[in-house]
Amino acid sequence: MCRYLLCLLIPLLPSCLPMHQGRADEGVRGRVEKEAAESSETLDGKIMSVNAEIKESLSKQLSEMPKIDGTSSEAFDAYSTRGDIHMFLADFPKAEADYLQMVKLKPEVDSSHWRLGIAMYFADHAEKAAAQFDKYHSFDSIDRENGIWRYLSHRRAFGLEKAREQLLKYEKDDRPPFKEVYRLFDGSLKPDDVLKAIPPGLPDSGRNARLFYSHLYIGINYSAEGETDLALESLRLATLNPWPRSAGFGPDYMWHIGRLQHQKLTNARLEAPRP
Repeated sequence: MCRYLLCLLIPLLPSCLPMHQGRADEGVRGRVEKEAAESSETLDGKIMSVNAEIKESLSKQLSEMPKIDGTSSEAFDAYSTRGDIHMFLADFPKAEADYLQMVKLKPEVDSSHWRLGIAMYFADHAEKAAAQFDKYHSFDSIDRENGIWRYLSHRRAFGLEKAREQLLKYEKDDRPPFKEVYRLFDGSLKPDDVLKAIPPGLPDSGRNARLFYSHLYIGINYSAEGETDLALESLRLATLNPWPRSAGFGPDYMWHIGRLQHQKLTNARLEAPRP
């Protein structure tokens, strides 16, 4: 899904995350990386600081953007960039609106516009998101990451049973670790199984890439299951992973998605009434 780039890249924000590289493949329940030697509260505080810096930087970018002339030759890229800024600021309806403007200007990008599907999902337009990911499957029938978001959208729109029944079947291999990650959502693998499937002896970049996507989607699956504590543990590991910030547009975009999901769960916990 992240291999097809539809927009100009937003310059990467300076990364101020600690580059802890613990033995995360030993399992996700009840631990953060051992080398961190910091509590989950401390690490969450660091993530909250990063969120505040990102909000300040992106809000400034947004305020400095000129008004978009929908008839200009630069409008498509401008809507793309502004849509990403809205997305990363957690203003999902506005992100969806800007991405839809891109499709209006260039209808040929509709089927490949995975960012639009994710914006629809986070804007609580689950049925529209499901339809968007269906379109993407007609564009790329190999990409299991699309199948995950299609499942999540179908689950939110139609319930777990129907979503499981309608899970896409894939015949060709996708990039690692999505063969194993996808089985997390059909229930045939557990989180520890996904992590244990990462081969030993990989270079740091390859290992961190697989750990990032594994922890990201383990956390998102736990979140869908209502397992907030476990979701936060995995999303914390994904957000603290140094790889996606420097790996390019797709991984960086998905890093923001993990960060925003962590932020959503953390805020919900802080706002929950105390017993």
